[in-house]
Amino acid sequence: MLTLNRMRVAILLFPLLLGAAGPLTGQTVILVRHAEKANMPGNDPPLSEAGRARAEALQAALQHANISHIIVTSRQRTTLTAASVISARHLTPVVVPLGGGDSAHVAAVAAAVRRIPKGEAVLVVGHSNTVPPIIAALGGPRLPDLCDASYSTIFVLELDSSPVRLVRAHFGAPDPAGADSCTTGMESH
Repeated sequence: MLTLNRMRVAILLFPLLLGAAGPLTGQTVILVRHAEKANMPGNDPPLSEAGRARAEALQAALQHANISHIIVTSRQRTTLTAASVISARHLTPVVVPLGGGDSAHVAAVAAAVRRIPKGEAVLVVGHSNTVPPIIAALGGPRLPDLCDASYSTIFVLELDSSPVRLVRAHFGAPDPAGADSCTTGMESH
């Protein structure tokens, strides 16, 4: 049974992902923030129970998206978020480390995406403060960092359209009320 959010993703994204007139001819980049992390000390916690459920919802939402490449960071929560997609598609993710600062990481992810052949879809799993700058580095609009409580947003960027086309939707369980209106600092990763 599809939840309302999954149905919204299916309705909004699948024509774009699957190419309404046939196979993809441009490059499609799907970007998400990692799923909810466990409340544990340290800077590399695993996913919480809610995060594991969101990771499964990501696979369900993208099961027909023909993902051929996956890019994650060196933090386990990004790999764990993509784990179901990785397993279902039998892929090995490209790990782009976070070292060197956010701008270096963003540039490295954008370069990795640009190396992927046209006509293929890539999933990028990043962080609240890296997903929006990656979108901008790939030619999309400048967006604010994602709020700390926002995990359900999925972005689909079609790079070879003019102008670059961006679709924003939601997947999995809804974020808590007010999750998209943050007033304090963002999560660092």
